[in-house]
Amino acid sequence: MENRDEELWKLAEARVGFKRHLSTYLSVNVLVWLLWYFTGSYGANYGDFFLPWPAWMTFGWGIGITLHFLGVYVNNSYYSVDREYEKLKNKK
Repeated sequence: MENRDEELWKLAEARVGFKRHLSTYLSVNVLVWLLWYFTGSYGANYGDFFLPWPAWMTFGWGIGITLHFLGVYVNNSYYSVDREYEKLKNKK
C-alpha cells in the first residue's frame, strides 16, 4: 500500500509539473505575440512566405508541450502497469 501511495505521489508531481509548464508556455507566448504586434512587426514583408517570427517559437515549444501532455496523461505507465497486474492476478 505504501508503494502505491508513492507512485500516486509521483503521478501527482508529474501532473503539477505539466500544468506549470503549460501556464509558462501560455504566458510567454501571449507576451511574445503582443511584443510582435505592438512593435509593428506584423507589417513586415516576409517575401512569398508569411510566417511571423513568434510562430516558430510557438510551434516548436508546442511540440514539447504536446509530448509532455502525452507522457503525463495519455501514456501513463502507472495505470497501464496496474491494470495489467490486476488482469494477471485475476487469471490465477
